[in-house]
Amino acid sequence: MLHTINKSPFSTDSLETCIRFLQPGDPVLFIEDGVYAVQQANRFSETLAGVMKNNPVYALGPDLDARGISNIVEGVSSIDYDGFVDLVVEHQVNSWL
Repeated sequence: MLHTINKSPFSTDSLETCIRFLQPGDPVLFIEDGVYAVQQANRFSETLAGVMKNNPVYALGPDLDARGISNIVEGVSSIDYDGFVDLVVEHQVNSWL
């Protein structure tokens, strides 16, 4: 299952809720304001490192660019819209709003 997070972790608990339901191998994709979670050296960096032990983590590149985020947590992959579509085609989607 693909888990998408579109809200900032600084304003909601969507990230923490998502983590409770993750299964090993489930990809996590941060979009819209959710990309603030992957900015390097913030309070969620350790949390993401733990997630990445068993799950691939992605952030939508255009959303990173729109928010001026250029340094992201090591191991998080920036993807474009085509990559987003590929993930949606490959997985059932669960959106954490």
